[in-house]
Amino acid sequence: MAMRAAIAIVLVISSMIGASSVGVWADDLGAVNSIKVLVVGLHSNDGEVDCALFGSADGFPGDSSKAGRAAKSKIDKGEAVCMFADVVPGDYAVSVFHDENSNGKLDRNFIGMPKEGVGASNDAAGHFGPPKYDDARFSYKGGRSVLAIHVKYFGGSAVKKEPNP
Repeated sequence: MAMRAAIAIVLVISSMIGASSVGVWADDLGAVNSIKVLVVGLHSNDGEVDCALFGSADGFPGDSSKAGRAAKSKIDKGEAVCMFADVVPGDYAVSVFHDENSNGKLDRNFIGMPKEGVGASNDAAGHFGPPKYDDARFSYKGGRSVLAIHVKYFGGSAVKKEPNP
């Protein structure tokens, strides 16, 4: 019962966000085989969100050049949507990061921890390192699918914030 309620909430929220507010192209919304990724928990609207759809463990989660697809999205009210259209049924994993300073890369601190927010499908989390592909993997059967990823922040911020008065 709780799972059905959670799925219903994600579907309602994703329909409320809409294409115009977060940079999803209208023609992608009509794709029969599509994966819509709702990225939540972003601590600011600075920068953009980078998403990558991986069909194997090769490169997951950090090397989007090895991903089958990549997308970027604007942030609105701490949320973003990445859209992957014309996806072939199969097993996939999605990784996301909040590129706060829009430099096109995940910034890290001196010990290698991300300074920007990160997340993965199934909300997979690593133990003393990034999440494993198998923990983030989901089976996509085709049709229109929506999944939510909660972003986590570990090592500070890549953007200097002014103190609140």
